[in-house]
Amino acid sequence: MPRQSRGPRLWWRRERRNHGKVIAKGTWIIVDGREHIATGCFAGEDRKAQERLAAYIGEKYAPVRRLKDIEEIDIADVLSIYDDDRRETYANKVKFDERIARLNKWWGGKTLSEVNGANCRAYTKSRGSNGGARRDLEDFRAAINHHAKEGFHRGVVRVVLPEKGLPRERWLTRNEAAKFLWACWRYRETQTVHVGPLKGQRIETGKRPLRHVARFALIGLYTGTRAGAIATASPFRAEGKSFVDLESGIFNRLAIGKRASTKRQTPVPLPDRLLAHLRRWARLGVAKSYFVEWNGRPVGSVKRALHLGSELLDLMCPAAMSRHTHFGTPRRLG
Repeated sequence: MPRQSRGPRLWWRRERRNHGKVIAKGTWIIVDGREHIATGCFAGEDRKAQERLAAYIGEKYAPVRRLKDIEEIDIADVLSIYDDDRRETYANKVKFDERIARLNKWWGGKTLSEVNGANCRAYTKSRGSNGGARRDLEDFRAAINHHAKEGFHRGVVRVVLPEKGLPRERWLTRNEAAKFLWACWRYRETQTVHVGPLKGQRIETGKRPLRHVARFALIGLYTGTRAGAIATASPFRAEGKSFVDLESGIFNRLAIGKRASTKRQTPVPLPDRLLAHLRRWARLGVAKSYFVEWNGRPVGSVKRALHLGSELLDLMCPAAMSRHTHFGTPRRLG
């Protein structure tokens, strides 16, 4: 059985001497299978040699940008080209990178001719979520269409998407929303005592870990804004922040310096009641840099805290917490 190649790597070839005279200096060599490629790097130029190796690997594995038959095109190359050409157009690059990585892990090594309904359904099953799989496959379809528009293949390749999920069946009522906000605002953290006469007992502390969730929910309920824009909402105008103009009462939901997406995020006037809250939070120092902060820092997500808040509401109002109740971006309060 032939030995498997270790892939391109650096090898230090020692200097060669003849009768004590140096006839060839020591140098770094790129070894790739049976090929030896000179780097031109000598002793003390280790970092330069590493850069040469990286450049060699990049050139070797760069996707081929020319017309080929779909049976010869690796899907990993299609995704790589789309990533190189279109990544900068996405507002949320972290999520985009995660989707491309998932697609590449499952589809990489397959060819475009293997994109069919059976494999798309197999990917959906492996993903474990119809909604998540559908979003991944939408990017996959866009990558294939981009590859075709660039003139790199002409065969017909169709991506089969799973069905869309059911629309929201229920929204929180005004009374339920008020209960949720009040529960988050009053909630105290409980801790277990480990020493002393109260050892083993759980007692309430003075910490209130859900107040940032109450602020988050209040902004969402009054403005119908998506979670990302609420998390970056700030009383200060700065790069990457969604600026809330407390003087004019306008919430500029598109973060400064961010490219507008299909979600639009147009400016919205703030209702008087919410504006009063925002002005008070800014005046009292509750909102130092952002209106929703946790321990003085902006929050990336409130999903975990929101789950705890929903459990509190479930205890107070079980009917409100069916699995179809929408707890993400709520409808605006009238």
